[in-house]
Order: sequence, then structure tokens, then C-alpha cells
Amino acid sequence: MSEGKKGRREAVVRIACVQMEPHVGDVAGNVEKAAGYVEQAAKAGARLIVLPELANSGYVFETRDEAFELSETVGEGPTSKTFMKLCRDHGCWIVTGFDERVGDKLFNSSVMFGPEGHVGTFRKVHLWNEENLFFEPGDLGFPVWHTPLGRIATNICYDSWFPESFRLAALQGADLVCVPTNWVPIPGQDPNREAMANILCMAAAHANSIFIAAADRIGTERGQPFVGQSLIVSYTGWPIGGPASHDQEEVLYADVNLSDARRKRNWNEYNQPLRDRRRDVYGEMLGSSHRPGWH
Repeated sequence: MSEGKKGRREAVVRIACVQMEPHVGDVAGNVEKAAGYVEQAAKAGARLIVLPELANSGYVFETRDEAFELSETVGEGPTSKTFMKLCRDHGCWIVTGFDERVGDKLFNSSVMFGPEGHVGTFRKVHLWNEENLFFEPGDLGFPVWHTPLGRIATNICYDSWFPESFRLAALQGADLVCVPTNWVPIPGQDPNREAMANILCMAAAHANSIFIAAADRIGTERGQPFVGQSLIVSYTGWPIGGPASHDQEEVLYADVNLSDARRKRNWNEYNQPLRDRRRDVYGEMLGSSHRPGWH
């Protein structure tokens, strides 16, 4: 706990990002590995644990049949049941990438579970490369979930290249955006610099005064390498956990007061990044049907 203004007590939340290597096709093995890291993080005091994109199924599918065979309906399959039990047992919340089946459609999704069960689902809005062969574009917008920990949103990997994804979360009052991701090498990347995705997360956190927790995978799957470098970013834009290594499984931790995202949003006497937006020049919610919730 920390002291806020006038003696208010504000909760510090320990966030964990799990950087691991799923294997395509091995749902049971992937979930078992993820569960082990969740238990490790929960025993270390983490209340919110973020896992990579498509953590249950692996990423590089060869056919739609394979992607469909590895998919699950949220709340019904072994992935949901395992994570919901972990949340009940440890009093924690999990945000995980999920190969989601809805009827005959597949979505690259991010699902939040908590001690009471399924909290919410986000479906990746901006599909990357051959994902377009297997998944439908997300149809749920950018929801923000009100939880006992704070207001939490999520996006997935390539969504982070679109500033609108973070901005719409912030405008709805999000304190934290969780990013299950599978970052790949980007053309022109300086090998001596941090990943471009790290820079994007840092910029988005700073520009919107929100925390960001990004959990990446590692390894090479069917010829596709992944870059690791998971990180947790403060509302100031500076990393407070990581970046992690390029190629090792590990768990990052950061202790954060999520209320700081709103309480310390003013940069000086005159400037506050959400209030200063020129709504006479562009639409307040960027054309989205979501309603504003920040203050």
C-alpha cells in the first residue's frame, strides 16, 4: 500500500509478464508450461500475469484445419479451465493469448480470467501477415474491463503499431494495457538498439499516461524467429520491468500503483495529454462507438 493525497491508501499491484516459448500443435504442453510460470509468478506475489500471443496453440499454422483443430471456445476448453482454476486458487488475474473458436470463425484473441471466471475477451483488430489466412479481424473494438485491480485493456502484437489502439483504451479510462505478443524481426532493425516494439510501447505509455505490460514469446517456429524483449512500462514511458532477453524464458515483475496513470497525468500547470486533445479538429473517440471514460 502507498499513501495518496490526504492520507488515502492506494494499492500497489505486482504485475508479471511471462516470456516463454510455446510450440505449435502442443496445447497440453503449452498450457502446462504456462501454468507453471503462472504459479511461480503468483507465489512471488503477482496479482496480474500476462502471457504471450496464442500461448495455448503456438503461432505458425500450416493450414486453417490445423488452426481450427487447436482452437477452443472461451470458457469451455482445457485452456480456460486450467487458467480459471489457477485464478481461483491464487486469487490472481491472467491475460493470455488464445486461439478462439466462435462457431465456424477463428479469432486471434486475448482473454482475461480472474478468481470469478472469465472477465472479458479482446479480438485482434489488425491481423499480421498470414494470420489473414486463418483469423477474422477483431469485432469487439477495444474494451476496457473494470476489475478490483484497476481498469484494464488489452491489444495484441501488431495492434500496437496503431496509436489508436492505446488511445481508445486511455480515453475509456484504462490504467493499464496488457499486450500478449509474438514480436518478429522488423526490417531495418539496428541490432544494437532495443526492439522497435519496445519503443512503440514506451511512446504509447508516455503519450497516453498509461501502464503497458507486454509479454512476448521466444524461439523459432517453422522458420519464423521471435525477438523476446518483453517489458513493463510506467505511465511515464520508461521501462520498470525489462526489457527481457532476446532468447531466454523468464518472468518480469513490476510493482505499480495503477492509480498513478490518472492521478499524475498532468505534466505541468498547463499540459495534460488527454485533456489537451483538439476535439474541434478531430473526433473525440476517433469514430469509435466506445464511450469516453477518462477524467
